[in-house]
Amino acid sequence: MTKHNSTNLTNHFLIAMPCLNDSEFEHSIIFICANNEEGAMGIVINRPLELRLDDIFEQLKITDTTTSHPEYILAGGPLQTERGFVLHDHGDKTWEGTQAISSVISLTTSQDILGDIAHNKGPERSLIALGYAGWDAGQLEAEIAQNAWLTTPADSDIIFNTPIEHRATAAAAQLGIDLALISPDAGHA
Repeated sequence: MTKHNSTNLTNHFLIAMPCLNDSEFEHSIIFICANNEEGAMGIVINRPLELRLDDIFEQLKITDTTTSHPEYILAGGPLQTERGFVLHDHGDKTWEGTQAISSVISLTTSQDILGDIAHNKGPERSLIALGYAGWDAGQLEAEIAQNAWLTTPADSDIIFNTPIEHRATAAAAQLGIDLALISPDAGHA
């Protein structure tokens, strides 16, 4: 008999626990975009790259921008790192590759949204990442059972308005947890 995912973590944050130190997810906070019987997919929202949105526009030859876009591009995860993912507010417009994640947040994977962002016609709030994090069926649940991750419902204010370096702390604070006080060692009295 197959065990089914009893808790859908779509629209939740995963906060890396200290046992993930020395891994590619050390100190990460991940927004889960999809979680079903096939596995899970999310975007790391606190790992800036040495790449700015203006750099992406230049690479895509979007040169007629009306304003500067100095926002950092994030390392969204270790899978498909050449592919862009845009987390954004729902708006009046949808783009070719847009999928609603919650009543507030959408994910767009098509390039048409970037042209609109460049011309200030895009969503009010957005975050752009290269790559994503993924788990096979049951893998994420097993990692949570091993205390690798804390989970909490996502908050769009943390995704879009909280400075990158404070996002994990802000998400953990929703649970009443101070990440600085968590020991990397397993607890043994």
